[in-house]
Amino acid sequence: MSKRSIPDNPEIDNSGADKREPTPSGELPEVLPGVLPGALYIVATPIGNLSDISDRARSILATVDLIAAEDTRHSAKLLHHFSIKTPIISLHDFNEADRSRKLISKLSGGDSIALISDAGTPLISDPGYLLVKQARAAGLTIIPIPGPCAAITALSAAGLATDRFIFEGFPPAKSGARLTGFRKLRSETRTLIFYESNHRILASLADMATVFGDRQAVIAREMTKRFETIKSDKLSGLIQWIEQDEKQKLGEFVVILAGADSAMLQAAEIEQAQVLLNKFLVEISPGLSLSQAVSLVVELTGLKKNQVYDMALKIGKEIEQGKD
Repeated sequence: MSKRSIPDNPEIDNSGADKREPTPSGELPEVLPGVLPGALYIVATPIGNLSDISDRARSILATVDLIAAEDTRHSAKLLHHFSIKTPIISLHDFNEADRSRKLISKLSGGDSIALISDAGTPLISDPGYLLVKQARAAGLTIIPIPGPCAAITALSAAGLATDRFIFEGFPPAKSGARLTGFRKLRSETRTLIFYESNHRILASLADMATVFGDRQAVIAREMTKRFETIKSDKLSGLIQWIEQDEKQKLGEFVVILAGADSAMLQAAEIEQAQVLLNKFLVEISPGLSLSQAVSLVVELTGLKKNQVYDMALKIGKEIEQGKD
């Protein structure tokens, strides 16, 4: 059983039922329970500036029975800075399956555990998914302690659309796989957020330019640290900027890319359809019927059949005029 004392008001059960009593003004009072026995805490930690840690995160880390960390040596520095002496154990990509089973056993026995990553919010391009999934399946209490996240921090200052966005994490390490992944996102109209390492940043930006064209993008590096840099430019400008200044390759990166413009996207799709129709009707298979060519192009582009048919009729007339 947990060594920690049970708090006076431990009203967190993750069931969705709010057991608090309204105050005379009608507002629900703030309830900040202490550490609960058998609870898994997902604790966000600073991404650079140690002052960004919350009082609640510090209290949880100092009070739980055990801390599971991505890199114990790295996290030991954080804990030492705040004089936190809680035992720490590793949980990373290479041991997560086995370690998660053991941690679930400890949680089931009443121990409270805090999960942290090297920086930021756990599970966001970091280990912890298997542990949380298993804890959820076991019916255990899981309590998030919110805080820093590099992706959201960078997006908030990027000046690109924030109403709709997607987070893609780290692109594949090899260029071929990276290009394939980017092509799947070429028509995505939401703002795109990626993480990237310093030794792949230039290659990744070059592949983005190949697939997405010279779109507006933002690079954020060394977030919340002394040399924090947030640079906005076209992809070509960002590539040139990094190539001309080796210091801009330092640190880990958040790359934020503007989504596809719907009008430009539609124009590109129409242009692609016209090219394909010309190939099918003139260059590749001149004997192909108009309806067959239209069906193929609709399947390849996703455009409406009537729209493609009208384009095909126009091309057909131009072919006939060329024969006269």
